[in-house]
Amino acid sequence: MMIRMIDRYPVLFFDLDGTLTDSAPGILNGVRYAFAKMGIESEVDIRYVGPPLLTSFQDYAHMTKEEAERGVYLYREYYNADNGGWKENRMYDGVPQMLESLKKAGFRMAIATGKPLFPAVPILEHFGLLQYFEFVSAANDTNLFTKAQVIDHAMQTLGVSAEEVLMIGDRHHDVEGGEACGVDVLGVLYGYGDKEELAKAKYFAKTPAEILKILEV
Repeated sequence: MMIRMIDRYPVLFFDLDGTLTDSAPGILNGVRYAFAKMGIESEVDIRYVGPPLLTSFQDYAHMTKEEAERGVYLYREYYNADNGGWKENRMYDGVPQMLESLKKAGFRMAIATGKPLFPAVPILEHFGLLQYFEFVSAANDTNLFTKAQVIDHAMQTLGVSAEEVLMIGDRHHDVEGGEACGVDVLGVLYGYGDKEELAKAKYFAKTPAEILKILEV
């Protein structure tokens, strides 16, 4: 007997940046703001969208940990302002319809993002998407740094096993985090990562509508 996808993966974890919303403009402007304040000359590109900035600043701008912490503080000064970078954001076409269809089909859904809770929750509220998710698992400055830790936190909170979960995201961090947790991954190709970066994902979707086809909705 064929196993339905909702029986195979009753729980879906969604990344936020590059998966539900196109947040690159605000993120990159926030990075530029931090660099300008620190007098740092370094290329600002799509590498900074997705992974935790503390790590990215050290990896790509070659900051010390202390410098990176200062950079994150300045970035948030810009990004988290009332009319800051978090509002320089747009929702991908078809995302609300996709989430509504998945909810009606009976999937349980949560967010697993490398963003902190603020601004992740305000962004979801701003676009009317928070209603679709049971839980928002987000990075923080204490114990949730990597995507694997964020995914594991979501599983522990919802009381689900890795075998029940499908992680949906657009960067290699989503694939690597899923792999570390024993979770299968669906890579979306309309975000910031390409098929080469997402090569180890189990499924691929070029649009939100293709996610529905893969999940047999």
